[in-house]
Amino acid sequence: MYQITTMNYINSSIETVYKSLTSNEGLSAVWTTDCQVKNKVGETSIFGFGNEEPTVFRIVELIPNKEITWICTDSDPEWIGTQVSFELKYHNGKTAITLVHSGWKSPSEFFCWCSYNWSFFLYSLKLFCEDGKGIPFQERRF
Repeated sequence: MYQITTMNYINSSIETVYKSLTSNEGLSAVWTTDCQVKNKVGETSIFGFGNEEPTVFRIVELIPNKEITWICTDSDPEWIGTQVSFELKYHNGKTAITLVHSGWKSPSEFFCWCSYNWSFFLYSLKLFCEDGKGIPFQERRF
């Protein structure tokens, strides 16, 4: 199995970063304005990206201010069954966030495209946490 791993440092509290990743307000500002975010283990969150079928994640782990884990239950076939996790650590006034998207069957072209987009996701999260304005899907140029 293959995985995408990317990380960034955010000049914000770990509480702010965690809340941004677990709330409709945060994920709609960072990832896509078309979302229905849940904040409870076992619940599902739904993310829409234009004309594509929605992406659905089941929340499997929420450790406040430390870790979030989702499993994809519906999306592009390459995503179904994959896992996305966010690990948070606070050090010297910054929150380090590591994003891992694991369980890929192959390093396909889509895998590479998603690697770029997850890095952009972390950049958008950084902007939102530091400046109050991320760059969701609907505002991006592709």
